[in-house]
Amino acid sequence: MTRLSQLQKLLIDNPNDSFLIFALAKEYEKLGDEAKAFTYYQELLDKDPDYLGLYYHLGKWYERANDVEQAIHIYSRGMDVARQQGDQHALGELAGAKMMLE
Repeated sequence: MTRLSQLQKLLIDNPNDSFLIFALAKEYEKLGDEAKAFTYYQELLDKDPDYLGLYYHLGKWYERANDVEQAIHIYSRGMDVARQQGDQHALGELAGAKMMLE
């Protein structure tokens, strides 16, 4: 059984598990299926906008898609979430990624 199929099976049993949705996005990214990765990133953003790990990776997805404006927007949203959660490390990573684009 592949990692992808294992994650898909787990998600069937736990459809609202944010970590599984994120892991599927990353797995599709690893397999080169950017469209499917985006689908899972978007699902996670809709279901759990407080899932902080999402923002850096979704921002990078937009960078690869050459949508700098949307990448900056996602990094900024993530910075807001990081501030609310008091996560200085994530805030610094997101700020650095955003600064590289501005």
